[in-house]
Amino acid sequence: MAGVQTAVALREQGFTGPVTLIGAEPHQPYDRPPLSKAVLLGKAEDSAFDIDFEALDVTLRLGLDVSALRADDHELDTPDGPVPYDVLIVATGAEPLVLPGSEGVPGVHLLRTLDDAARLRPVLERQHDVVVVGAGWIGAEFATAARAAGCAVTVVEAADRPLAGALPAEVAAPMAGWYAESGAALLTGARVARIEPGRVVLADGRTLPADAVVVGIGARPATGWLAGSGIELGPDRSVTADASLRTSLPDVYAVGDCASFPSARYGERLLVHHWDNALQGPRTVAAAITAAEGEERPPVYDPVPYFWSEQFGRFVQYAGHHTGADALVWRGDPAEPSWAVCWLRDGVLVAVLAVGRPRDLAQGRKLVESGAELNPDRVADPSVPLKSATL
Repeated sequence: MAGVQTAVALREQGFTGPVTLIGAEPHQPYDRPPLSKAVLLGKAEDSAFDIDFEALDVTLRLGLDVSALRADDHELDTPDGPVPYDVLIVATGAEPLVLPGSEGVPGVHLLRTLDDAARLRPVLERQHDVVVVGAGWIGAEFATAARAAGCAVTVVEAADRPLAGALPAEVAAPMAGWYAESGAALLTGARVARIEPGRVVLADGRTLPADAVVVGIGARPATGWLAGSGIELGPDRSVTADASLRTSLPDVYAVGDCASFPSARYGERLLVHHWDNALQGPRTVAAAITAAEGEERPPVYDPVPYFWSEQFGRFVQYAGHHTGADALVWRGDPAEPSWAVCWLRDGVLVAVLAVGRPRDLAQGRKLVESGAELNPDRVADPSVPLKSATL
């Protein structure tokens, strides 16, 4: 998404020079969200972008690995030889974390790429017993699809609740019940000791039958290939871009899941592994490149982060960044099909989570963007539109 949208944005903003898009996968560039939904369930063969790259005069070099960046020479190393650049945009995304000891064990899967989804589709078609390791966003989405396909599903989570790394305990707690409602078993506080063919062995000695195991324990920026390049990386391995998504190297930008950026809105550096970031960031990169050519003032990237997830018959949306909030306000009862949570800092809305309340999300996102101060009592009344809760 980030690489494709950067190429498109460059053309939309008037860049007329050659544009080359390099990707390690052999497939036509595709969108990832359908992989855990329509593609996985066999309702779509692929999710290729409906973009005419030839008409955009964008050269695709697919199935090509880039192994190194040599900034002094303005070149990339590839098996096909060096590729020169005037300006480079690093959009290598993130790579899923692998469960130690699971490499090479038959029946163990990840879900990140089109090939991953293709390998998992027969698992669902044959209604295998499935163990999912990790009750994060991808684990929940895969469990949803597997249950829809008729698989027996057990989800193993090391933390005491689902989405432990993303949401506070009191907000994530109601989501644990969604698993049982769907017929999936959720085991929290459970660690995997090892995976063997046909079963998962937990640290407490329990064994779980598993025709297939899907590991969804997080992802990290795919930046290992930048070792020795001189590009600055953060402790989380992200490329530490500036407010215009420029890196520490001249003529090199970074965008999407592989890059962190400073947020004046939240007073900290953010690393956002979500689709919307890969859609919005490229516009800033393209504007920064064209501004540099025209010696204009560079743009600033400081979005309100946004993501969504479809799981267990619910549409979950989140906008903002709740770290640093000093108040949490519920809108509705989490035992009901639809509810929301708002986070405030000094009375200002900084984040909103909406379950089946898209209007709350849409209005809340705009209020976070504007820095609006809200009346907590009116926020807590789910019958009051969020936009009417301002002071």
